[in-house]
Amino acid sequence: MDSTLMIIIGCIIGLAIGFVIAKFLEKKSASGILGNAKKEVSSILKDAKSEAEAIKKDKILQAKEKFLELKAEHEQVILGRDKKISEAEKRIRDKESQVSSELAKAKKVNDEVETKISDYNNRIDYLDKKQQEIDRLHKSQVEQLEVISGLSAEEAKSQLVDNLKAEAKSNAMSHIQDTIEEAKLTAQQEAKKIIINTIQRVGTEEAVENCVSVFNIESDDVKGRIIGREGRNIRALEAATGVEIIVDDTPEAIILSCFDPVRREIARLALHKLVTDGRIHPARIEEVVAKTAKQIEDEIIEVGKRTVIDLGIHGLHPELIKIVGRMKYRSSYGQNLLQHSREVAKLCGIMAAELGLNVKIAKRAGLLHDIGKVPDAESDLPHALLGMQWAEKYGEKEEVCNAIGAHHDEIEMKFLLSPVIQVCDAISGARPGARRQVLDSYIQRLKDLEEIAYGFGGVKSAYAIQAGRELRVIVESEKVSDEMAATLSFEISHKIQTEMTYPGQVKITVIRETRAVNIAK
Repeated sequence: MDSTLMIIIGCIIGLAIGFVIAKFLEKKSASGILGNAKKEVSSILKDAKSEAEAIKKDKILQAKEKFLELKAEHEQVILGRDKKISEAEKRIRDKESQVSSELAKAKKVNDEVETKISDYNNRIDYLDKKQQEIDRLHKSQVEQLEVISGLSAEEAKSQLVDNLKAEAKSNAMSHIQDTIEEAKLTAQQEAKKIIINTIQRVGTEEAVENCVSVFNIESDDVKGRIIGREGRNIRALEAATGVEIIVDDTPEAIILSCFDPVRREIARLALHKLVTDGRIHPARIEEVVAKTAKQIEDEIIEVGKRTVIDLGIHGLHPELIKIVGRMKYRSSYGQNLLQHSREVAKLCGIMAAELGLNVKIAKRAGLLHDIGKVPDAESDLPHALLGMQWAEKYGEKEEVCNAIGAHHDEIEMKFLLSPVIQVCDAISGARPGARRQVLDSYIQRLKDLEEIAYGFGGVKSAYAIQAGRELRVIVESEKVSDEMAATLSFEISHKIQTEMTYPGQVKITVIRETRAVNIAK
């Protein structure tokens, strides 16, 4: 037990000694570490101080450089402002010098102006004195003239003004008359030139009689076959065609009479086919007439197409083309209507080119101006208005429609093309040989012209000349003055225009002359 206790005590003492030794060693180690730390801290502080000094010096150097830079820029700005101020001062000094010189000049000019004003005032005073002296002398002379002439100044002035007015009026009338005559002469020359050139460039045809057609046969034996038993063939042919067939003693000829050229042509062609075929009986006649009518209808359309192609007209309505083709079988006073319309179209094209108008539209209106003469049914309207209605119906332009409707003055002319169509229609229809004229109506028209002239006072004699194109009226110089002669010519022309119907135009010439006759014995 004592040994065990001893051992335990010994162990405890050993442990205590070990613990003391460990504490000693730990304390010694901590003091060494603390000393090292102090050394390191002092080193770090020393390095930080040196680095701070270096940074401080660097920043001070940078601040000095920035200050120097800003100072240089400030000095440049100040130098620029000083330079601008010096330039502005220089300009101000120049302006002051210029203003001073201008003021000196203005002062000098002002002195000159004042001198001139003074001179002018002196002259005005001098002129006033002279004017007063002149007025006094003028008054004295006027008084002397009034005493000499026996007229007052106002009376003399009025008389002088009247004389000057009369002279000026006479001179003005003379000048106006010369100008009018010159304008008329120039206009007439140009119009005649255009019309003559137009007529010369168009071929014309003569009027022909076309109320009957003659069908030639080889022998008179054919007449009996055409008449048929108890006349049944000729009756059937007349009923189918609407044409009167005259079989008389005329050798080797049969007369076909009808006012409608289309029906007459159908009858002629049908008769030719029947005679050539040899089979002539009522049933065969109806068949041949029907085929011939269809053939003529096709030929009418073909003629219309060929006509518009020849004239260079495009876009015409098919119905208008058909109407143009039917013109081939119509006539107006013996003049073939299609040839007349083609002629008018060519005349219109030439005249439109001379006047600077649209040539294609002029040809179109010229070709269609008489389409109202070939109606499918009877109409109470004049052919010009009927043709205008058809043109409007089939989509023609307003310019073309107005030209068609106005070419006989039924409506007002609204376009320059309208009088061109009227003139060309008159040229084609009124030229010698173009149309057949009945002698009685021609003589009656001449008599009517002369009678209208005799209906006015102061007319001594009247003569219709140039186939009724001119009326010369001789008046009594004692009853009709020169001014009245011009008025008389206008009144006669107006009355003829309103009361008579005639182709073309009528020129009225009033002649007034004074004769002094003495006999020496």
